[in-house]
Amino acid sequence: MASSATISLVTGANKGIGFEICRQLGRLGHTVLLGSRDKIRGEHAAQQLCNEGLDVRTVRVGATEPDTFTKLYDFIAQDYGHLDILINNAGIGLDWELTADSVPLQMIRDTFETNFFSVIALTQILLPLLRKSIAGRIVNQSSILGSLTLHATPGSKLEGVKPLAYNASKAALNAFTIHLAAALKDTPIKVNSAHPGSVLTDMNPEGHLTVEEGAKTAVQLATLPPDGPTGGFFHLGKSLPW
Repeated sequence: MASSATISLVTGANKGIGFEICRQLGRLGHTVLLGSRDKIRGEHAAQQLCNEGLDVRTVRVGATEPDTFTKLYDFIAQDYGHLDILINNAGIGLDWELTADSVPLQMIRDTFETNFFSVIALTQILLPLLRKSIAGRIVNQSSILGSLTLHATPGSKLEGVKPLAYNASKAALNAFTIHLAAALKDTPIKVNSAHPGSVLTDMNPEGHLTVEEGAKTAVQLATLPPDGPTGGFFHLGKSLPW
């Protein structure tokens, strides 16, 4: 079934920044697919937004469950016929209290599985649907902690924030952004990385920004005009160092 609506998918969206991204896109008139690993939590979150008058449906997406990716493709293809926006928001951080000389290898692997490998897998599966959009947009929710430039700069604000697994997974995600943007340079699809800022969430209890502020960058990149950038790393319109 073909749909003329703008179809937006946000992963990891039953709470926090992802939930607010869904709300902001819904307020722009998009049909929003709220991705959640837990079906019940996802349905509850989607209902909250529907109660606000927004067009939101929950879909099950488990970062470590690739079978949910193919089922999601089939669902979107059958019900909508295309996908306009993919925001890869789902992510984990496991090693905040550890350093590179002590973080277990398995923890690094687990972090990369969710923050990097699953993003590539889901994006590649959904790309045929994004190619059917007149203005496809892919936003990879990254972090300033993935900036190798800032980590290597003495005295930078990242000097004391060195969880290897999380930081390296976001640096790798940024590399995927650059390479995918290059691969799609002759298409209308734009691919960018977003840094939400230090947002107060379950994963970041020390954050100082609201989820409303944290969602803005991803929403901006998801709704770029045809002459907007691609292959970049941004926070609220400002380019960040790789």
